[in-house]
Amino acid sequence: MSNKYINTRIEFHILQSFPVSCLNRDDVGSPKTAMVGGVQRARVSSQCWKRAVRLAMHDLGVTIANRTRYVAAKVQEHCARLGALEEQARLCGEATAAAFTKKVDSGVSDTLFFISDSETAALAAAFAAKGFVADSFAAKDLQKLCKNAINPIHDGLDIALFGRMVASAPEMNIEAAAAFAHAISTHKVTTEVDFFTAVDDCRQDDQTGSAHMGTVEFNSATYYRYVSCDLGQLAENLQGEDVASAVAVFVKALFIAVPAARQATMAAACPWDYASIVLRKGQRLQMPFTTAVRTSKECPDLMSASQAALQDQLVAKEKMFGSMYGKLATLTIGAGSQASIDDIISSLQQAITQI
Repeated sequence: MSNKYINTRIEFHILQSFPVSCLNRDDVGSPKTAMVGGVQRARVSSQCWKRAVRLAMHDLGVTIANRTRYVAAKVQEHCARLGALEEQARLCGEATAAAFTKKVDSGVSDTLFFISDSETAALAAAFAAKGFVADSFAAKDLQKLCKNAINPIHDGLDIALFGRMVASAPEMNIEAAAAFAHAISTHKVTTEVDFFTAVDDCRQDDQTGSAHMGTVEFNSATYYRYVSCDLGQLAENLQGEDVASAVAVFVKALFIAVPAARQATMAAACPWDYASIVLRKGQRLQMPFTTAVRTSKECPDLMSASQAALQDQLVAKEKMFGSMYGKLATLTIGAGSQASIDDIISSLQQAITQI
């Protein structure tokens, strides 16, 4: 199958501000940070925002795959639906898990595995055809069956976008079409501490003060987010299915997705403030923001300063790369642009179909 999208990508350069928030915590509950350009920046890990995008796709009505250590339980459940006895279903599930992961303990694999519903159903149907005899298939047979059964546009779009790595079965690996950088604040950030108390509604008359005291760390930041979607890889992963429709779903999810940490207590539900979206041919180009932005008379707030810095960096990179920049289209949303996310998606789809 010829692939007209080879070496073509959509790059999202996003600026997004959050007030009091703790979007992504480290092992002690503090907001994640990184040293960039000699100063501390707020950080949200790529895997954190990727998960938020996956879940947003589900909220948009897209059937996504399961990323789980309970592969055995998923296959066992499908086998039971097809009439397998409890013990037969359990053994079939464990045989499947053993084929995809290195270690299985009580039906639970030692690693997370991406598996779609169509793959699970195909495995169960294959076992049913053999009378649910668990050792009817060698591990490689199960791996091949699973790979051939995936239907990425219907129930595995997240696998097509984010890829799948199976150490014990390299032939099942799927290269990710989407690449996420860690979101980094464009400016210096200091982590702050919120002291809080809780009052007991049923305290006795002789009791005073709070029933509980504690602290929570937070920060406030304007983030630069870089996301790239390789259309050539996406087309390959989708096996010839509609790339433009898949891009529409991805952009919608990318637009609304926000990490879930401390949303009940901080409600950091802020959308994009500004984004420059570039359709181009060539290698990925992230903007480094090595120099932390500062406010000025011309840019009195961090968002306007960040926007000016981003635009300057984009212009400089395009000039540096010359003909190798390979720009096909540029779209802008926010900061004075009248375009809606619907306009952006429509324009992207139109540009993609014209490639």
